[in-house]
Amino acid sequence: MTAPRLVVSLKKIHHNASVLVARLGRLGISVTGVTKACMGQPRLARMLLSAGIRSLGDSRIENIERMRCGGISAPITLIRSPMLSQVDRVVRYADTSFNSELDVISALSTAAVKSNRRHSVVLMVELGDLREGIMPGDLLKAARQTLRFPNIDLKGIGTNLACRSGVSPDSNNMGELSRLAVLLDSACGAVTSVVSGGNSSNLKWALSGAGTGRINDLRLGEAILLGLDPLDRAPLAGLYTDAIVLVAEVIESKVKPSQAWGKIAQTAFGDSVRTRDCGTISQSILAIGEQDIDPLGLTPPPGIEILGASSDHLMLNTSKHPVTVGSEIEFQLNYSALLRAMTSSFVTKKFSEPNKNRPFTSGFSIGSRQREELQRWH
Repeated sequence: MTAPRLVVSLKKIHHNASVLVARLGRLGISVTGVTKACMGQPRLARMLLSAGIRSLGDSRIENIERMRCGGISAPITLIRSPMLSQVDRVVRYADTSFNSELDVISALSTAAVKSNRRHSVVLMVELGDLREGIMPGDLLKAARQTLRFPNIDLKGIGTNLACRSGVSPDSNNMGELSRLAVLLDSACGAVTSVVSGGNSSNLKWALSGAGTGRINDLRLGEAILLGLDPLDRAPLAGLYTDAIVLVAEVIESKVKPSQAWGKIAQTAFGDSVRTRDCGTISQSILAIGEQDIDPLGLTPPPGIEILGASSDHLMLNTSKHPVTVGSEIEFQLNYSALLRAMTSSFVTKKFSEPNKNRPFTSGFSIGSRQREELQRWH
């Protein structure tokens, strides 16, 4: 079987998604299933929808086009501010987009008028993490201007936390988002049908028993795919943490010194590394590297230690777990490692369907047949 490869259990992802949909549904919060980590794979999208998720979200218009090409007709939101160079595509393929710039909304309006479509926008609010968002004091003005654009529907507001600066969702910042929703509805009419509180990092707050206020939507990717809480990477109760695993092949296994020798300079990636002296060890090399994965985001089997990586090699200490050339080693991944591996064309992706033993192998490039389907979607 081809290696390296990601093995994706759609059955386990279906379980994780359905559990979270049920838990949040009891709180009046719907789930937007985020597909970006799996590059908008239509089979993943269909599995999320079958688990009770009603809308999808992705940060790349290319992934949204791929899902449309794959027959996904459910509502899809572009969860990153559109590029001005892509507004025509955004209006064509995405029902909604997240926005923080009036110039972009104006361009979306022009594209929507030109194509005789309507496009919904969610205004993103800055609440401390210092990524995207309108400052709270400027939100009312931005909302009033948005309402003036032809063919644009103001759908609600949202925010994003714990991505750039690690600011945790709590009763204070979520309470502020609810307060802003009430303010907009009071000043502009019922314009906040969606109040999107954030991502998987919001789960601890949402499920804590505290009041959720006006928050009625969360955008979940990591929690569904990996079963982890992004705030501390702790497993979430009742969820699978091995729905996606990485398998790589051993290409060298030798007894070597554990400490490098010679004059030490920077590594290939500009780091300054000092190897520690543990005597002689069994070192194994896998055919995968920094180009394909984030080595710091891999968890090896017990008894195996990751020593380091270059572009195309991953070095392991396998003294306690002897391996042979040609054998395979399985790793669990964090979100960073998953994103990079999914993006790499050198890593095969295998999706196992529920109740089927034969895996589905997926490539991520758009071929001529898919382009023809995209033209039909137009």
